[in-house]
This record gives sequence, C-alpha cells and structure tokens, in this order.
Amino acid sequence: MEFKNLLIETSDGISTLTINRPQVLNALNSEVVQELECALYELDLDAAVKAVVVTGAGEKAFVAGADIKEMAGLTAFEAQDFARRGQRLMLLINRMHKPVIAAVNGYALGGGLELALACDFIYASEKAKFGFPEVGLGVIPGFGGTQNLSRLIGPNKANELVFSGRIISAAKALSWGIVNELFSPEELLPKALATAQEIAAKGPLGVSYAKDAIASGLNMTKEDGFRYEASLFGVLFATGDQREGMGAFLDKRTAEFKGN
Repeated sequence: MEFKNLLIETSDGISTLTINRPQVLNALNSEVVQELECALYELDLDAAVKAVVVTGAGEKAFVAGADIKEMAGLTAFEAQDFARRGQRLMLLINRMHKPVIAAVNGYALGGGLELALACDFIYASEKAKFGFPEVGLGVIPGFGGTQNLSRLIGPNKANELVFSGRIISAAKALSWGIVNELFSPEELLPKALATAQEIAAKGPLGVSYAKDAIASGLNMTKEDGFRYEASLFGVLFATGDQREGMGAFLDKRTAEFKGN
C-alpha cells in the first residue's frame, strides 16, 4: 500500500517507518493517524518483519504534536472521536507481536511524545526535546499520554510534566526514565537499527510472548502476572522455535528460527 505521509523501508527483517511531513514538523493529523494504523497493522502481519523502528523526517522533529489547525475547530464530539482514533493507534502498537522502537530525532511533543511512549522503548538524539504542552492550549493529552507516562515514570513526575506544559531536554528525559539511551544525531538511527537487528536474531515467538507478558502483567497483580508468565512459558515448549533454540545451544551452533 502506498502512503502519502509515511516512508517505509525494510531490510534484513527490520522496517524503518518514517513520518514524512517535515514542512509541519511531522505533525499528526487524522490522515497521518490513519496511515500509521494501516502501516503498522500490515507490518505486524508481515512474517518477514521482525522489528520496527519509528522515526521522523528531517532534523528538527520526531513529531512536534498534533495538527492544531485541524483540531481548533472540532466540536466536543469530534474531539472525543479524534482522541479515540489516536488511542486506537497507540493500543495497536502496544499489542503488536513485533517490538517497536522509537528513534526520537528532535521534538517529541504532545501527540509525538504519546506516539513515542506507545513504543516498546525510546532511543533519542541528544538534541531531542520532550513535553506535553496541551494545557497551554486549554486541553489535555488525548492519545493515551496521561496513562502511559504515569505508568512509566510514576504519577508525581507525570503530574509535573503534564500540569506545567514544560518542555524538557533529552538528558532530563533520560534521568526520568522516559528514554532508554541518548546518542548523537548521527548515531541515533544506526544504533536503533542495530538493536532492532539484535532483537530480530532471537526467536520471534519468544520476543512476542515476552512483550505480551510484560505489557499484560502491568495490569495484573504480581501473582496473576506470575501465572500468566508461566502459561506463556509452557506454551512455548510446544513450538519449533523452542526446539530449535535449545537444540542449537546444545549443538553449539547458531539457531535458525522460523517463528513456529
């Protein structure tokens, strides 16, 4: 499928998805949200894709927020519908079988930060900036930002960032646990792709089930999470990937996983 606002390149099992609206700092509008949903759904179904890296075109922005021109005239009902469509995209990323890495190369504000937070983890440029400026516009984050941020860094720091509308540096985002690691702008995408390739070399079912166990366990008691983890662990012993992985280890050779 051809996309107006996205660029997708796939090589060696890794898909790089670039939001390509640099003239408006890659702002999210309804069309971009729909294209992202379609593209990520297709990538999740593609057995050749083992991991996805999401980034923004240009040097200034990952995604500098939602498109204010589009949002300004929305009615209350239309705004709620727009938020729900954005949240559906974020939940799709969370539920994908493949890992999704955000490579934040510039501003990640509002909907851009929400998109990054929906990914499994974030690598960022040392020049990146993060924030939720929505309260300065008289609204709040609507694509799951209040929920994902507070679960990631706790309510106190989330409250400070959301209530103040402050934009923080990449170094501060790293110290708060929003970002996993910082790189120079030139190193960012190669480092994200290298990690994606490292993941792609592992058993795809194991990676998928690990993602499910971690994400699902966040909404369970620890005891229920343990039980769910054990059930997934057991199911994997009925797969060819488990037999191949352990057989390769015992034979001292490189495993050749087939995802079954």
